[in-house]
Amino acid sequence: MSNFLAGIIGSLLAGLATAIGGVPVLFSKVYSRKVLDTMLGFSAGVMLAATAFSLLVPAIRTGGVWKTSIGVVMGSIFVELVDRYIPHEHFFRGHEGPPSHLKKILLLMIAITIHNFPEGMAVGVGFGSGNFGMATSLAIAIGIQNIPEGSAVAMPLLKMGFSKQKAFLFALLSGLVEPVGGLIGAGIVSFTSRLLPYMMGFAAGAMIYVISDEMIPESHSEGNEKNATFGVISGFLVMMILDNIFG
Repeated sequence: MSNFLAGIIGSLLAGLATAIGGVPVLFSKVYSRKVLDTMLGFSAGVMLAATAFSLLVPAIRTGGVWKTSIGVVMGSIFVELVDRYIPHEHFFRGHEGPPSHLKKILLLMIAITIHNFPEGMAVGVGFGSGNFGMATSLAIAIGIQNIPEGSAVAMPLLKMGFSKQKAFLFALLSGLVEPVGGLIGAGIVSFTSRLLPYMMGFAAGAMIYVISDEMIPESHSEGNEKNATFGVISGFLVMMILDNIFG
């Protein structure tokens, strides 16, 4: 299997894990905000460790600290510009970006796309690099953290009055932007290996931005800071162990 195809398949499988998180709504199971914040913290911890162990360390080894740093800056600026100039809606933080007349559900899906695109790109870049061990651990980790993200998408939609089936469907769809990011990431790296450290840094910078600007603040916004913090630590440890097994 080519690195390019592996990147698309890996990011697709990781993205589909959001459907697992959406399953409870089919049985009218709704978690408390404390549980959701803990799960969101867990997702942030997984992403943080994946950024460090599966993206930044290999990028520095491949191209050095300066190329990696340039990629990190570019990735974070990219998400900042998208976040600032594209209208979108967060479940708990509300509207961001310029005013828009789009339906709320479309604005919510745009926010999810902004969030999940860097994850798919990270998996695609990982497989595109040819290091299948590292890329596999990254894909598994992203898949694991996508499970609570699926719940975090489906359950607020159920409370907003959507049917169980529609809430589950949107949880599933929320992960399908990841193979798009995977295709782009794997494609660029497969085209020229010289861009590998820049692309790894770019994916890492984008993910760090999302973790710091959205995931951690959102998990702390309802007084569940301690639960969310232990969620971060748990997620970080899970990814660290996975990276040691597969890396």
